[in-house]
Amino acid sequence: MVDRDVMERLLGLLEEYLNDLESVRGVSLDFYESDKKTRRYVERTLQIAIEACLDMGWHIIADEGLPEAESNREVFSVLAAAGIIESGIVSTLKEMASFRNLIVHDYGKINDEIVYRILTERLGDFRDYARMIVEHLRHQ
Repeated sequence: MVDRDVMERLLGLLEEYLNDLESVRGVSLDFYESDKKTRRYVERTLQIAIEACLDMGWHIIADEGLPEAESNREVFSVLAAAGIIESGIVSTLKEMASFRNLIVHDYGKINDEIVYRILTERLGDFRDYARMIVEHLRHQ
């Protein structure tokens, strides 16, 4: 059984990170590209939001004895195969994991327009994932 305290803490952190991102969501692309502090703030906050999603997935996999994921990207496939998240969101979540790797390991290649688009158009994907996780926890 999944440790509810751990999951509640991670869900709370994810909500905090998403609220932080919402606070800068209204900036223009021009401002975003010209303001180094905002870019770094958004990149880092997206990174830790993605890591919270991954941590939730890894905890569920371990605590419920699901097949081991071979990578961060595969966490979401394992969760979908177990019926914990909807299969339609898996490719989006895998892209998130890849984006996290880019931020962490290849930060010199970050495309500001892509990050800005994630900020302005894709935060709902995080909330969809959190909703699915909460729904799974309710049924335990």
